[in-house]
Amino acid sequence: MRAVKRLNFAVLALVVLFVAAVLGSRLDDEQEAVPAAGQTSSAGAGRAAPAFSLEDNNGHVYSVGGPREKALIVNFWASWCGPCQEEAPDLNAMALKYKNVLDVYGVNVTSQDYKPNAERFVRKYMLAFPVMYDLKGDVFDQYQGQVFPTNVLIDKNGVITEVVLGTLTAEELENKIIALTGS
Repeated sequence: MRAVKRLNFAVLALVVLFVAAVLGSRLDDEQEAVPAAGQTSSAGAGRAAPAFSLEDNNGHVYSVGGPREKALIVNFWASWCGPCQEEAPDLNAMALKYKNVLDVYGVNVTSQDYKPNAERFVRKYMLAFPVMYDLKGDVFDQYQGQVFPTNVLIDKNGVITEVVLGTLTAEELENKIIALTGS
């Protein structure tokens, strides 16, 4: 009887260790998949930006895909995102400063947000660039979005030059804009 109890205990201990090892491995994989703030992702860099059209609250449709007159930053954000709140004033200032050579499109990933909160965010930060609402998250998915904010830098030829995950300092953002626009 004692031998059976020891055997049961040993089997149970092995099962627990196995489960712990599997869960630990999965957590390590997930941590590797979540990038650090301000990290650049090579996902999509060098490829044509996926085409999309989205509407703002005034019914104006904005499109991405193919060559354009100006370079473009597509900023994916959510109103509850602290880093998005930190980034908004700097992004707004850069959009105004570089408006002759750069378009900035704000894309609220409304599938992961609440639209009235997103609209309040736009008013609070007095965003000077167009803001569209990705109601189903389809565009964010097209761009393989992972974190908020995600900034996709697209050159005049419609090619993604860089994907920035998380926030940047104002200086880092401006340096990337200068490199993108040649200004």
